[in-house]
Amino acid sequence: MSGSNKTASRGGNRGGRRARKTRHLDNEGIIPVLARAVREIENEAQRGKVSPHARTRFQVVALLVREERARIKEDAESSDASKAEQFKRLDGVATILAKTAARDTTLLMLLDEGAEVSEAARTMKRKMVEAAGLEFVDDAEPETAAADVPGRERRVVPQSVISRQLANPFQRPDFEAAAKRIEPKTHRLSTWELIGPLLRAFEIGNGSPAVLDMPEPTGLTTRDGQEMMLHQARLVASVQAGHRTFLLADEPGLGKTAQALLAAQAADAFPLLCVVPNVVKTNWAREAQRWVPRRTTTVIHGDGHDIDGFADIVIVNYEVLDRHVGWLGDIGFKGMVVDEAHFIKNRKSQRSQHVLEIADRIRNRTVRPLMMALTGTPLINDIEDFTSIWQFLGWTDEKKPLSELMARLEETGFTPEDKAFYPAARRAVIDMGIVRRRKVDVAADIPARRIADIPVELDDEAGRSIRAAERELARRLVERYDRVMSARAPENQASGIDEELVRRVAEWERDEASDDNSGENVFSMIRRIGTAKAPLAADYAAQLARSVGKVVVFAKHVDVMDMCEKVFADRGIGYASIRGNQTPAAREKAIDSFVNDPDVEIVVCSLTAAGVGLNLQVSSNVVLAELSWTDAEQTQAIDRVHRIGQEMPVTAWRIIAAQTIDTRIAELIDSKAGLAARALDGSEEEVTTSADIQVEAMVALLTQALVQRGR
Repeated sequence: MSGSNKTASRGGNRGGRRARKTRHLDNEGIIPVLARAVREIENEAQRGKVSPHARTRFQVVALLVREERARIKEDAESSDASKAEQFKRLDGVATILAKTAARDTTLLMLLDEGAEVSEAARTMKRKMVEAAGLEFVDDAEPETAAADVPGRERRVVPQSVISRQLANPFQRPDFEAAAKRIEPKTHRLSTWELIGPLLRAFEIGNGSPAVLDMPEPTGLTTRDGQEMMLHQARLVASVQAGHRTFLLADEPGLGKTAQALLAAQAADAFPLLCVVPNVVKTNWAREAQRWVPRRTTTVIHGDGHDIDGFADIVIVNYEVLDRHVGWLGDIGFKGMVVDEAHFIKNRKSQRSQHVLEIADRIRNRTVRPLMMALTGTPLINDIEDFTSIWQFLGWTDEKKPLSELMARLEETGFTPEDKAFYPAARRAVIDMGIVRRRKVDVAADIPARRIADIPVELDDEAGRSIRAAERELARRLVERYDRVMSARAPENQASGIDEELVRRVAEWERDEASDDNSGENVFSMIRRIGTAKAPLAADYAAQLARSVGKVVVFAKHVDVMDMCEKVFADRGIGYASIRGNQTPAAREKAIDSFVNDPDVEIVVCSLTAAGVGLNLQVSSNVVLAELSWTDAEQTQAIDRVHRIGQEMPVTAWRIIAAQTIDTRIAELIDSKAGLAARALDGSEEEVTTSADIQVEAMVALLTQALVQRGR
């Protein structure tokens, strides 16, 4: 432990502690304290349910393990051998934590990055740090500037943003509706604590849906010719009537993204900032192009070097928000959308503070900006999850309702002493802009079966490797094409691209790839893409399960199924598995657990083994983690849910790897969809086979490479 206590003098405020004195014995320092604590937690878990005190200790130990590991990694004075020994001892503590969490899976939520650390946990943390002979430094203590601490915020300003600011140094003040600021007519409630009673009003409920009264739309067609569903058009009509804040809590599959974009168009709330999870960032850009095509869109990746600073819609994911929070608050947005807004439920987390800071700065510049929080799961663990969303929307601050909501509460004429206050207060908050519709509520508006694509970015090393493999495959196809062309007589060589030869080259490659699975080919590439998408597909399925109930996940390859199931196991999500190598008894047990056990939220199915003969209509949501080679195979999978007796509209969510051959395969499947049905009806069209899609995919790859070479 020679290096375990050399801390704050070199590492600043990391870990919430600094060294008081150096110790050298293995039974002193923070690790022995953690080891003793985790053993006590393990013993209690073995005896039965973990007590609240032990749960707090579990979280504190996990936090200190994480901080100690980071401190050791940055310790430049300790030898590699000393670091290895300390890491080994920390791994022992982490292993016991994992075993304990396996006994009580509810402990897993305490390990989440956004998990709130209570005052009791901070007090316990202080005692454990001081028991280790270290001096505790509170996380909020501004001892060291954030920019000087490794891993803290690193602010950037992209060059194109600087250009925009220089081009428009004076932003026009927004005086619209300034006279409409609402102040309470009385101050009867000014001395009351109201946040608690407001939350209580939603706990009590009154059986009525939490839906803002919205006007009927005048039409369902957008200015760009897209058709809205009736429930979408109602929200847009509300914006046209002047409403500007929404907690849009529709179930997944009801088009919240489209509603947000069309609301911004109706309110002329551009430039618009959209803060979204990484997994749906690309989908937001695509939806913007579809619903508001006259508006330019830019997506921030990393430091944002390639963004368009003049764009109307700026899309950023939570993970990189800290780098851009400075200029995002100053650029002059007239609207802000936060997707999956339950991500900000913990007001003390960094991402929540950044979102709230930007929202406040937007309100300071624009009198009535469009502010929208989108989530299918507004409440995750506790009714208090509402409060950070209300604060983002400007309905409350940390302690009290703000002027508009306070005015509505004053108008009720009641105080929290009155029983009638609670239904009236609930209605007042709903009228601020809560909109919650379920599939069953609007079933007549939406198709009985639809496929929704979720494009995802493969930004890691696997994604770069896949794109490099695609380039190598394209190079090999071009080389083969060139060899055939060069062997022809000059008079037989085409002046442009020989489409017949392109198809023949694609067929040769397909046939050879089918016979020989060694080396890089279209089949191995699709498998690698599926593996890279697996964690993202599992993450999306987990979000769906949390918000709408049971979800069916389909994958082609066993390793993709394994990766998805590992994500669910790590998160404490109950799942069943249906595979080709199961006995009939094991298969029936897996189906029965998914259909009848409320704790089994997801079933992971083999696309080939479970695509037929199953009835899984207890769910109405399907996640296709990998693409099939035919529309028929895809349809068979979806029909495990979309079948006679299904009373809910069914949505199949296809996870598509953007900027890869995956996108082209999805387009080909869609273009061939319905050929089988038309053939059965007497059409002369040939039924599509998997070989057709495989060849067409390589035809597209080779054609694109030849076109790019000819430019």
